[in-house]
Amino acid sequence: MTSTYQPSWESLDKRPVPEWFNKAKFGIFIHWGVYSVPAWAPDDRSVYAEWYWHSLNNTENAASFQKATQEFHRTTYGADFTYQEFAPKFGAELFDADEWMNIIKSSGAKYVVPTTKHHDGYCLWPSAEAPNWNACDVGPKRNLIKELVDAARKADIVPGLYFSLYEWFHPLYRAGTHDAFIDRIMLPQLRDLVTSFEPKLIFADGEWDHPSSMWRAEEFLAWLYNDSPVKDDVIVNDRWGNDTRGVHGGYFTPEYSNDVYLDHKWEENRGLDQYSFGYNRNTKWHQYMTSRDVVLWLVRCVAQGGNLLLDIGPTADGRIPSIMAERLAAVGNWLAKNGDAIYGSDMWRVQTEIISEEDSTVYYTLQRDANTVYAILPLWPTQEVALTGIQASENASFTLVGYSDMIEWKSVDDGVILEFPARPPLHHENSSQSVFVVKCSGCV
Repeated sequence: MTSTYQPSWESLDKRPVPEWFNKAKFGIFIHWGVYSVPAWAPDDRSVYAEWYWHSLNNTENAASFQKATQEFHRTTYGADFTYQEFAPKFGAELFDADEWMNIIKSSGAKYVVPTTKHHDGYCLWPSAEAPNWNACDVGPKRNLIKELVDAARKADIVPGLYFSLYEWFHPLYRAGTHDAFIDRIMLPQLRDLVTSFEPKLIFADGEWDHPSSMWRAEEFLAWLYNDSPVKDDVIVNDRWGNDTRGVHGGYFTPEYSNDVYLDHKWEENRGLDQYSFGYNRNTKWHQYMTSRDVVLWLVRCVAQGGNLLLDIGPTADGRIPSIMAERLAAVGNWLAKNGDAIYGSDMWRVQTEIISEEDSTVYYTLQRDANTVYAILPLWPTQEVALTGIQASENASFTLVGYSDMIEWKSVDDGVILEFPARPPLHHENSSQSVFVVKCSGCV
């Protein structure tokens, strides 16, 4: 990418999406920090666990979920225990970046995006702008971002980074001296992250208080695209001001959402914990996504031109909870068999189709180079299935990916009819493997 970009959205929005991001399809988000010590939020979808400090401090006109957090804190830690006192307890004593990347690799994910700094301002690298409030000065006494980025590259996983533009309680920000905060804290930190770790993705957040002009986003992105060490490969999201979500940026970022953007690159971000990004000790086992849930979300995103960024919340001592590791491995097992329908695929002219008899959605993807269409079924059909999203040539063939048997079919005026056996070759009613992929060769 050799173009020169001006510090304006009109120019910046013309930058093409890097090929690696279009091909990758699946990434892992990691929310980890001081909030992983209390690791608590109500289990009613009202607030994420990583917003613990915000809930704790919002005592005037507090919402019910904030009152619940305050009561939990008083009962568990005492009324005088401050959020800052959690930092020394963020020990990461069991953290092994290579082990984390082995777990992430097992999921089939191609990129990883850890939080470098969330809205509490605590940095997971030795930021000069956050003395005594970073992981090298207080807590684990380690450069956690360097360890994660190095391990990711060693595992052939593309490293990205999350960064919060604002901080709830930074003195400069709270005083309303936002220009000073941006000039002396935010922009130096962003440049430091780019030059120190060379991420291929930046997930900005915490932008909603001000327009992108106040955050000087266009200025930063022009430098990123023109002069930074990652100028050729980096991609950024759409959270650069209260005027940019779903409007500007390399890709749009619906969150725990059903939104789809067929005319712009997008990525759904959501957690295995269906109520939180950060680890929440209050989450019940049945409130986590199943591996089948994850596969279906991934398929839904990819078929409609998007990626899936799936979040995990490690514990304060540095472990990926077993239930999360198990879910990731199961998704990876499905992708090991069916990945040709996902990685590097494009949208087919028809993205989804309802099978009325089953009241179920079929998703389509296209491997353009192989001239192959994939139909992805979330249920094993109990009878013939009529698909209007494809037309078959005389030499067409239909196979169930991962199995040797061909599927009987016949061509009709408005598509094809597939005839499935009464039961699948392997019957896993509630597992990720019960999402089936039909490879359609010779289809148009």
